[in-house]
Amino acid sequence: MSSPTSRPSLIRSQSNAEAHRVSFIELFFDLVFVFAITQIAHGLIDHPDGGTFTRTLVLTMAMWWVWVYTTWSLNWLSPERSLIRVVLIAAMLIVLLMSSAIPEAFDEGQGLIFALGYVGLQLGRAMLMVAALRDHDAALSVSYIRTSIWFAVSAVLWILGGLAPSEERLYFWAAAIVIDLLAPLFRYWMPVLGSTAPSVWTVSGEYMAERTGLFIIVVLGETIIVTGTAFGELEGNPTQVSAFLSAFASTVLMWLLYFAHDESRGRRFINASRNAAMVARSAYTWAPVVLVLGLVLTAVADELVLLHPSDNIGTEDQYIPTNLLILTASSVYLLGNLLFKRAIGRPWLVSHIAGILALAGLSAASNALSPLAMNWASNAVLLAVIVWDYRTRSLTGSTSEDNREDSATID
Repeated sequence: MSSPTSRPSLIRSQSNAEAHRVSFIELFFDLVFVFAITQIAHGLIDHPDGGTFTRTLVLTMAMWWVWVYTTWSLNWLSPERSLIRVVLIAAMLIVLLMSSAIPEAFDEGQGLIFALGYVGLQLGRAMLMVAALRDHDAALSVSYIRTSIWFAVSAVLWILGGLAPSEERLYFWAAAIVIDLLAPLFRYWMPVLGSTAPSVWTVSGEYMAERTGLFIIVVLGETIIVTGTAFGELEGNPTQVSAFLSAFASTVLMWLLYFAHDESRGRRFINASRNAAMVARSAYTWAPVVLVLGLVLTAVADELVLLHPSDNIGTEDQYIPTNLLILTASSVYLLGNLLFKRAIGRPWLVSHIAGILALAGLSAASNALSPLAMNWASNAVLLAVIVWDYRTRSLTGSTSEDNREDSATID
């Protein structure tokens, strides 16, 4: 690594607490994603059908990819510098415009706004990193050149999708998302330039763990907002109160699944790892998007249960059954926790696998149970997983397990 000469003022100091500290401007930046998640969730609430579900996947991945690449960039850039703060505030504005376009992103007119915002953020940030790192870390700067080229390739599909008729847009954007997902898996390989060695990605494990945990809290907050807003518009009869409590209980249980023990273990594991970059890619890039998707689906299911506690609305108008959404949301969130905990050195947890299988088994009772009953049944499965995991830790000794910082990750 060469000594910094060109733009050292943009780089985080690695010799003090700034290397690991999450700043207030970063938390401020996260606020616009509350609106984005709300927009995505309400699209599926209003039209809980298969097509909207697929579009929800694409939009969730796009917004996550914007956030996570910003987080990786701020692992090296200092948010205390004036230029970086200006860039973050400008990015907030673009994310806000993208979020405003989400309800009609697959209709005429708004798709191009969403696509141009996504492309502008991803390419603009990557090129800023190339310039900021050029005299500070040449290898990392070249890595961002590769990243820029990959984003330029997917940008063609994003923009073509924005210009395409609404019925064809999903195909372009799904292909673009696939390219964006493949890029880090191939370590941004390019002809002549080759691929990026993992050792180039010098990450602060404590910073990545805290940023991801705070974002999970933001998304959990969306489930609270949806629950509270929907309940505030209802009469408050006993059935609705039960639906309200079941929705709140699911949020608490999901918080416990991620934050009770393993969030802190993740910090220790990545800090002790000899390959922190690969742990960060698995535990704080790939696994969280599954968690976020599970929470978005949970917010959708919670409101549908509040509005229709006795009506499995999927039997009409080709809508996805509410019971199926409930089970899918919990299963996806359990899967995200399973992948996260494996990435931070825990074994493949039988408790989580059994929980996913139990939720799948509940689908056999989908026609017999009301959505309210199914939501409580799903919560019971999540609680059983938490208790099972807690007892396993108690029996095996949590201290010895937490100190076993092996190098196992999911690639």
